[in-house]
Amino acid sequence: MELAHKIECWREPMAILPGTRLGPYEILSAIGAGGMGEVYRARDTRLERTVAIKVLPTHLADRVELRERFDREAKTIASLNHPHICTLFDTGHQDDTDFLVMEYLEGETLAQRLLKGPLPVAQVLQYAIEIADALDKAHRKGITHRDLKPGNIMLTKAGAKLLDFGLAKLKQEAAPATPTSQLPTIQSAITGEGTILGTLQYMAPEQVEGKEADARTDIFAFGAVVYEMATGKKAFEGKSSASVMAKILEAEPPSMASLQPVTPPALERTVKRCLAKEPDDRWQTTRDLEEQLKWIAEGGPQIGLASAEAAKGARAIGQRSLIFNAGALLSVAIVTGLAIWNLRPMPTQPKTVTRFTITLPPNQRLAVPDAGPAVVLSPDGTHLVYLARGSVDNARQLYLRAMDSLEVKPIPGTEGANNPFFSADSQWLGFSARNKLKKVSIGGVSPLDLSDSHITFGASWGRQGNIIFGNYQGPLMQVSDAGGAPQPFTHLERGETSHAYPDILPDGKAVLFSASTSGSLWANAQVAVQPIGIGERRTLFQGGMYPHYALSGHIVYSQAGTLIAVPFDPQKLRVTGAAIPVVEGVQQSITNGDAQYSFSNTGSLAYIPGTLQFPRLNLVWVSRNGTEQRLVTPVHAYLQPRISPDGRQVAVGIAEQERQVWLYDLSRDTLTRFTFQGNNNLVPFWTPDGKNIVFVSNKEGPRNLFWQKSDGSGGLERLTTSEFLNVPGSWSPDGQLLAFSVVDSTAGYDIWVLHMSDRKAQPFLRTQFNEAAPEFSPDGHWLAYASNESGRSEIFIQPYPGPGGKWQISTEGGVEPLWNRNGRELFYRNGAKMMAVEINTKPSFSAGTPKMLFEAQYAMPANSTPDYDVSPDGQRFLMLKAAEQEQGAPAQINIVLNWFEELKQKVPTGKN
Repeated sequence: MELAHKIECWREPMAILPGTRLGPYEILSAIGAGGMGEVYRARDTRLERTVAIKVLPTHLADRVELRERFDREAKTIASLNHPHICTLFDTGHQDDTDFLVMEYLEGETLAQRLLKGPLPVAQVLQYAIEIADALDKAHRKGITHRDLKPGNIMLTKAGAKLLDFGLAKLKQEAAPATPTSQLPTIQSAITGEGTILGTLQYMAPEQVEGKEADARTDIFAFGAVVYEMATGKKAFEGKSSASVMAKILEAEPPSMASLQPVTPPALERTVKRCLAKEPDDRWQTTRDLEEQLKWIAEGGPQIGLASAEAAKGARAIGQRSLIFNAGALLSVAIVTGLAIWNLRPMPTQPKTVTRFTITLPPNQRLAVPDAGPAVVLSPDGTHLVYLARGSVDNARQLYLRAMDSLEVKPIPGTEGANNPFFSADSQWLGFSARNKLKKVSIGGVSPLDLSDSHITFGASWGRQGNIIFGNYQGPLMQVSDAGGAPQPFTHLERGETSHAYPDILPDGKAVLFSASTSGSLWANAQVAVQPIGIGERRTLFQGGMYPHYALSGHIVYSQAGTLIAVPFDPQKLRVTGAAIPVVEGVQQSITNGDAQYSFSNTGSLAYIPGTLQFPRLNLVWVSRNGTEQRLVTPVHAYLQPRISPDGRQVAVGIAEQERQVWLYDLSRDTLTRFTFQGNNNLVPFWTPDGKNIVFVSNKEGPRNLFWQKSDGSGGLERLTTSEFLNVPGSWSPDGQLLAFSVVDSTAGYDIWVLHMSDRKAQPFLRTQFNEAAPEFSPDGHWLAYASNESGRSEIFIQPYPGPGGKWQISTEGGVEPLWNRNGRELFYRNGAKMMAVEINTKPSFSAGTPKMLFEAQYAMPANSTPDYDVSPDGQRFLMLKAAEQEQGAPAQINIVLNWFEELKQKVPTGKN
C-alpha cells in the first residue's frame, strides 16, 4: 500500500471536499491532518502533475503564532533545494485559506515503516546518510529543523525525504526559548501534535530545559532516529512525559548491540556521540557526521558486520532446525560451514621467520620525537605508519604504507603530528598535534579533534571505544573515541611523577603502563597493570619501559636499547616466568624511555635500529622579532637554561647518561660541569645575588631542593624534606623566599613557598587544579603562575602574600611565565608562540592585551618549568633549538615477519 505524507495524529474530518479548487489546484483526496495543518492530494491543472497541498485550517488561521509558523515553513522550504528535502512549488491564499503546494511523494513515513520492526543495516546507513546530507544543507543555510522524527521523514523509491520545517529556526531569529514549565501537555502517544516545541522523545536535553537550540540539537534528534531505525526501539521511553524527560536529561539508552546484535560497533559509537548530553560532546557538524556514516557504509565496520551476520544466521538455523528433515539440515550445515570457512581470516604470515628492511624514499628521514613512537604497525598487520621529515620543507608528517605494497602515501592533515597509534580494528589512526588529540581514517577522511591534550606519552585504543593516553606529568587519561573531555584513569601514588605508555589488553579488562618514580622514566620505571573497572593496581616488575602485551603470551618492554620479554598471564594479571632479552639494538630515548618498536597481533615486528638516544639541542639567542644567533656550545640534551643575575653565565641541565647541572661562560664560550653528587640534578635557579644555585636532586632519596655555591666551593645543602617531587620556581628579590612546585600524588601540582629564615615551607596555592611554574615579580609583590583551572593551562597573576584577587593574563592558553626584569612586562609561551603582556601594578593592577613576539619551533619543557630564559635587558631570549637534521638520521625500519614464533622459542610460556 502506498501512502503519501502520512500524518501521525488524525483529527477532525477534513474540511475541503474533492473537486474544490484552490487557485489552479484541484483537490483530489485527503491525505491526513495534524496539529499544524491538513494535507491533500491535488492536481496542478496547468502542468498536469500531482502535488501535495498543505492547508492552514480556518480555525487555526486566527492564531498569530501558528500563522507565523506556517509562513516560516514556506520561507524555509523555499530556501532549500536538495534531493532529500521535500520541494516547495508554490504558495497561495484563497477565501481566507493559506496553503503550500509541495512535491507529492509516494511511499510511507519512517514512523509507518518502523511499525514493522528495525530496518536492515544497509538501509539504516543509506537513509541516515541521506538525512544527514539534507540536514547539512539546511544547517549551512542557517536553518535548524528542531522537529526531526520518523513522522517527518518520508521513505520513497528515490530514498529518504525530509518533511515539515514548521518548527525550523532561522539563524537570525531571536525568539526566547520556552521554559520547561510551559511545555504543553503531551498526548498519551507522547509523539504529540507537533507543537512548536518539537516531539518530546526526540528532543535534545537543551530543548527539554528550554535552552537555545542549534544544529547540534538536530544532531541529537538524528541520533535518536538512527537508533530507532537500527533497533526498532525508541532511545528514550517512559510511561509519562516526566519520565521521558528524566531519561533524556540523565540516562543513556540501552546499547544498540544488546537490542540488535547485527549493529556494527562503528555505527553504535557514531550514534552514541550524537546522543551526548552536552552539545559540545556531540558531532559538531552534520558534514562530519555524514562523512563518518559514509566510511561505515563503505566497509569500515566489515569485521563487526560479518561476525554479527554469521551469528544471526546461526540463530536462524537453530530456530528452523525442527522443521527440516535430516538431509535438508545436513545441506544447511554444509552451506553454513562453507560460509563460515570463507569468513575466516586467511593466514597472513608464513611459519618461517623472515627479516627484511624498509628503506625510506631518498627525500625522507625518520623524525623520531622526544616522546612517543615514530613507527607503528596496525593490529591486523596490514599497514605500517611512520613519522618522517621531507628534505624540501623539513616538515614532520605521518606516512602510510600497506605491507603488501611499495607505495608510500602521506596522510593529509597530520603535519606536526606526534604519538601515532592505531584503533583496535586497524581502521583509524590516532595522534597528537597542536595540543589536540586527533584521529584520522586510513581511508582518507579528514582528521577529527577528540580532545585537548598536551604532549602525550603513548596511547592505546581499545575495542570498547576508549582511548587511554599518557599525559604530561600526571596520571593516565581516558577519553572516548567519539571525543569529549579527558578524565583521569589512574592516580599517582606516593613519590610518582608520571604514568606513561599504556597498552590496553586484548580483552579490554586491564591496561599495562609504566610509572615513573624519580623523574627518570627509562632508568627506574615500574611496569604496572591497572584493571578497568573493579580491581587494584598491581606492580609487575621494576626497571622497564614501554610495555606491550603480545598475543604469544608475553609482555615485551625495553631497557637500555634492548627488547626484553617475560611470560604473562592476562587472565590472572601476573608474570609467570623469567625475563629474557630478545632483540638488541633498538633505538630508545634516554630522556623519556620510549623505544621505537611496534608489533601486530599477527606477529609482525617493526623497529628502528639504534641505541640509547638523547635530544640533540643547541643554545640560541632569539631577539624580540625572532632573529636567531646560535651560541658556540656543543650539541647536548639541554634543559632549563638560566642566565645569571649579572648576565655572564648560564646554568643549564644536561640529561644524558646522567642528569647534571653545567655552567656555560658566555664571555669565554666554555662549558663546565657544576654538580657531581647524585645522578639526577636538574632545574637550576640562581639566587638574586648570584652566589648560589638551587636545583632539584635525588642525592638523598626523593627529589628535593638543594643549593650549592655558584663558584663550586662547598658541598650540597638540602633545603626541603618533602616526600614528593619538588621543582624550583623563582626567588623573591631579597632572596628570602623561594617559590616552588610540589607534585603531590593526590593533589597534583601545588605552589609552596620556602622561607629561608627558618627553612620552613608553607603552601601558597593548593587546589584541585594544577598550579605550577611560580614566578615572583621583580618587586616581590606579585606571583605569576600557570594553572589549568579553566580546563587548559593559562597564565595568572595574584598578589603575594595576599590578600587580593587574581587576573588571567593569557587568553588562548599559556605556559612557562617569566617576568621582564623591569617588572612591566610578562612573557609566556603558547605552543610555538612567544607572547608578551604589558603589566602595570601602580596605582592598581592592570594587564594589557597579549601580543606575539615571534613564532618558531623550540624545545618544550619535560616538566612544568620554563625551558627558556630572558636576558637582563629583556631584549633577547635564550632558547633551545633542535640541531639540524643530520645525513645519518635513521632512514630504515627493520621488519620481522612471524616474530612471535621466534619469541615463543626464546621465552617459553609453559602453554600449548
